[in-house]
Amino acid sequence: MGKGGALSDGVIKKILLSYTYVAIWIFLSFTVIVYNKYILDKKMYNWPFPISLTMIHMSFCATLAFLLIKVFKFVEPVSMSRDLYLSSVVPIGALYSLSLWLSNSAYIYLSVSFIQMLKALMPVAVYSISVLFKKENFKTDTMANMLSISFGVAVAAYGEARFDTWGVILQLGAVAFEATRLVMIQILLTSKGITLNPITSLYYVAPCCLIFLVVPWIFVELPVLRSTSSFHFDFVIFGTNSLCAFALNLAVFLLVGKTSALTMNVAGVVKDWLLIAFSWSVIKDTVTPVNLFGYGLAFLGVAYYNHSKLQALKAKEAQKKAAQADEEAGKLLEEREGEGGSMKRNESQD
Repeated sequence: MGKGGALSDGVIKKILLSYTYVAIWIFLSFTVIVYNKYILDKKMYNWPFPISLTMIHMSFCATLAFLLIKVFKFVEPVSMSRDLYLSSVVPIGALYSLSLWLSNSAYIYLSVSFIQMLKALMPVAVYSISVLFKKENFKTDTMANMLSISFGVAVAAYGEARFDTWGVILQLGAVAFEATRLVMIQILLTSKGITLNPITSLYYVAPCCLIFLVVPWIFVELPVLRSTSSFHFDFVIFGTNSLCAFALNLAVFLLVGKTSALTMNVAGVVKDWLLIAFSWSVIKDTVTPVNLFGYGLAFLGVAYYNHSKLQALKAKEAQKKAAQADEEAGKLLEEREGEGGSMKRNESQD
């Protein structure tokens, strides 16, 4: 094949790799969510201890991250002072621990499908907190879009057959803490030029999460676990569950690093619909037409928000390129003017 054929092969390979990354992330995210539901749900594995499960995940991830960085030297650690760790990583770790604790707790009370519908409020929470911390400017049209997403989720909640107030409070709390964590990463780390990949992130954040979870675990779950003498730790169940959670962190880095955050958002929508279908067909959760109508409204709002963010990003990049082109043209003009002045001086000397 000619040069054009080789280019086509390269493009096809890139597309196939992108779809592979998307498929891996969807599979692992899907698996972790369903696996956590299976472990925590009282009608399934019946181990309703979300703090303990989160601590197992964090212990496993912290150990693996330590081995990969310190023992096998697979990844270089980020240079971080004690002050930076205490002022930036510790608050992020605290928010992450609360987010994971509450989100895992919600699986005890709510169906997988309804939890995915409530997660559609994440852009609303992120935007609202970003405006509060002055990381985003308040825009009337964006806020109207946020209200439309909220309305869609409210309709889905109204049509929920197994509505549980405490479960909804837990999931909304998880969304709020996760959104705050994402904004804090921008404020505390990204603004200081520090970027963490999943392995270094778990190396620094996971031990911090573990420490924050120990306190509620001692008072809330340890007494119950002590009285449950029939429980035996299943290394296969909890080991594979933790391995999936760690692999998901790597898949996020792979997907965003090799494609884009927009691709991940689109893949997330596909994953949500797959989970809703799985929840209805396999787990036999009730999904009502009102559920689907409300989530459909929220989905349209989220899609429009992502589209607006993409357009704004493209416009920003175009402005940046135009500014660079103007700067290069200015430098070129100065060079030519300098060369012209030099030629005139040489002519006068002659």
